[in-house]
Formats: sequence, C-alpha cells, structure tokens
Amino acid sequence: MTRTFPRGVDVAVVGSGPCGAAVARTLGERAPHLTVAVFEAGPQLTATPGQHIKSIADPAARAVAQRRSQGPGPVADGRTARPGTYLLPDGYRAPGEDGLPAAAMSRNVGGMGAHWTGACPRPGESERIGFLPGLDGLLDEAERLLAVRPDAFDDVPFTGLVRERLAAAFDTGRGPGRTVRAMPLAVHRAADGRVTWSGADVVLGPTTPRTLLYADAHVRRVRTDHDRVTGVTVRDLVHGGEHEVAARAVVVAADALRTPQLLWASGIRPTALGRYLNDQHQVVFAARLADVPDAAQAADGDATAAARHSGVSWVPYTDAEPFHGQVMQLDASPVPLASDDVPLPGSIVGLGWFCAKDLRAEDRVTFDDNRTDADGMPAPGVHYTLTDRDRAALESARKAVRRAAEALGSPIDPEPITLPLGSSLHYQGTVRMGEADDGTSVCDPDGQVWNTDGLYVAGNGVIPTATACNPTLTSVALAVGTARRIAAVLG
Repeated sequence: MTRTFPRGVDVAVVGSGPCGAAVARTLGERAPHLTVAVFEAGPQLTATPGQHIKSIADPAARAVAQRRSQGPGPVADGRTARPGTYLLPDGYRAPGEDGLPAAAMSRNVGGMGAHWTGACPRPGESERIGFLPGLDGLLDEAERLLAVRPDAFDDVPFTGLVRERLAAAFDTGRGPGRTVRAMPLAVHRAADGRVTWSGADVVLGPTTPRTLLYADAHVRRVRTDHDRVTGVTVRDLVHGGEHEVAARAVVVAADALRTPQLLWASGIRPTALGRYLNDQHQVVFAARLADVPDAAQAADGDATAAARHSGVSWVPYTDAEPFHGQVMQLDASPVPLASDDVPLPGSIVGLGWFCAKDLRAEDRVTFDDNRTDADGMPAPGVHYTLTDRDRAALESARKAVRRAAEALGSPIDPEPITLPLGSSLHYQGTVRMGEADDGTSVCDPDGQVWNTDGLYVAGNGVIPTATACNPTLTSVALAVGTARRIAAVLG
C-alpha cells in the first residue's frame, strides 16, 4: 500500500512549524476554496498534528516523541543537543572562525513549535523592520494565531517582587514599551491549573477539508519554468519513491538553514541566499531572591498550585543595551545546592540574556554540490565570526545579567556562563526580506523570492534586522503577510 500524493494543489507549503501553519491557517480563512498541501519531512508525534511535546503527559511517551524528532542520528563528538533536536554533524565551524557548534534543528510535524519555550516578545527600536508599515497589525494577528497572553503565570510566588527589583535596576531612561514587564507567552492555563503550550496545532486551528498535511514527506526540489514556480518534488519517506506535485504557489517555511538549502538544491540562488546568518549569543546566570516574605503571602493566587510552573519576566531590548533578558522563576535550583537547602518555590531565578548580532554578509551558510548530507541534499557549511562589536555587546550582557542577579538577591554561580554559539536556536537572516532586489535580500516585503514568480519563503530566516528578542512572533507575523499576498494573487 502507498499513500496518495496529490498531482496538483493551489499552494504547496514546505515545513509544518508555526510559520508553515500560519500560512495554511491564513489561506484557509482568507481563501478557503484554495487547496493547500503542507509537506513535513519528519514524523507526526501526537494524535493531533503539531501539538507541543509538553502536552504529552506520560514522561516515557514524551521521551519517545523527542527522540523521533531528532533527525538522521546522534552526533558523537562531545557536543550535546537539546532533547527533540539534532546537531549539524559537521561543517558547523570553518577553520579560524567561531562557527555555530550548537546549531540544532528538529524534524517533526510542528517543527520547533513542538519544543519551544512559548516566549513571544514584540521587537522594539532597531529590532523592528522599518520598511514594513503594517508590522504592528501583523504582530497582532500573530498573537491571535499563537494564543499569546502576558499574564499566564503572574500568580507564581514572588513574581511582583522580581519585576519590581528588575525595574529598579533597568527601567531608568527606557522608552515606552521597553520597561520590565511580564513575558508574553503562547500558553493557556485552564481553571484547574493545567497548562497547554501552543504548538503548530494551535496556529493551524480548525482546518478546512482543502488543507492537507503529509508527514514523512521530504521536499527535495522546488520546480520552476522560466522564472515561474510550477511545483515541488517530494520523496515519500514511508514507502519510498518520489512524486511531482504541481502548485500555483510554493512557500518554503523550513528553518534558516534548510530553507536556503532547498532553494540552492533547486538552482534558485540569489546573491544573498544563505548570507546575513545571525544567531543570538547567549549568557545565563542564576540568583536566589533575598529578603522574601512567606510564599503564601507573596502570591495573589494559590501559591502551591502556581509553584508547579515558572513565572517569566522580560527585560526588553534597547539600542542602548542591545540585548534582551528572559527571567524565569524556577521550582528548583539549576545548580546543586546543599542537601539541607530547600529554597521556597519561585525564589530561585534563572536569567538568560540574548545579544543581537552585528549583521554581516560574510556570516553565512554555504552548500556543497559535491557533498551531501544524510538526506542526500547539498551539505551545509557555516561561516560565522563574532566581531569586536559582538564581543563588546557580550561583555556588556555579562555585566547586565550580573546586575540583574545582584538586584534580585544573591548570585548562585560565581560567574555568568556564556553558552556555545548557536545555543539560542534563533537563527535568522539567510533568506531575508528587503525593499529592493539589490543583492542584499532574497525576497520582497511579502516574502516572494526575487525573480521567481509564485515562490515565497517564510520563517526566522526572513527577518532582516538584528534582533535579541525571541523571533517566533515576528516570523509568524511575516508569514501572515505572505499568506495574505498569496490569497490576493490567487484569488
């Protein structure tokens, strides 16, 4: 028996993560008569396609799902990937460069949306895309699709105290929207305390009969004819064989490494393809809150119930301090404590500071036509170097995260830890949008690839600015704009 792949659809979407799901959802709402096929190279992990892994209650079943997301196989060279992701086996660092040794991907229905933290801050100041006047409206829509809320864990013990102390340390001189606040999260908390994290299933919403999803279906080529997209070539990873699927429009919504890989493999190679690769170099630290009241007096709600989950606060990016802070109250210390030391729930605080990259065309992912990866695609190679400006920002972030820890109470570690490059999993820029086809961008402000009619890109790789905030909200917003353009063009 074999699966039946369609001979033709109106829109083929490559990748089933939050951005691919946003394209399918928007097309279903705006142009329900269009047939949309979403192709995903990885397996379906949950009965409802694209659910977050945290929605799997059984720990053993959750671990199995995570292993199934981990792609071609393990890397046995001392580097460690987060559960549910897998590392580049080689090519992650060129000689004499910093590289991205922790660069990782996931491979499953729902993409990284099955594993992410749900943080959805809005970009600010120079993080914003200045040539996109409708950005705020698109961000509003992205918040709707992701089911974002700012107050999910406000009743965690000591949350108000954490924000009060962070505000005293960081708010002076900050403009509107840039002061310390709750982190907007893509999460739902039921009345009984159960938490549901938004995965691609939430973004996709109720599908129409004309929205089709194919798991274990690896798109290997985008087909074109005279600078016009005609469809995709898909390999069935369950039963074998390749299928040609005609399409009036194709949206490649993989990630910032695999989207340019597919375009390159398809012979679509604009000058900026793979360039302006940027990650957010990251510093982490931890502190214990000092001078805290009794836990029962510190929370507005039920302290016992709230303590099962983290409170999340946000120190936004500013141009003056080009990093962003994600502050999580923890139920347990991230480092070993003395056996008789049992901290109050919520009183141990984890601090993660993300730095914006100094954007350069030289930072890029390249592809080798003479060498293939585990999927038989052109093998990627990363060229990536921190500039003097990057290193200065990183040092400033180390000072800022220590300032935050000391404002909260007592640092737990002796010094902040700088994580290996790539650890943020927030890679961007490799198919960036631009105002004009001038060699510095891959697509126009609606995501259409220059000089290839009907071909669009979506995902973190489209973001053209240097950001420190978590990119998912922005990339979903841009995917909504792309889908609206397609709906208008195809009618």
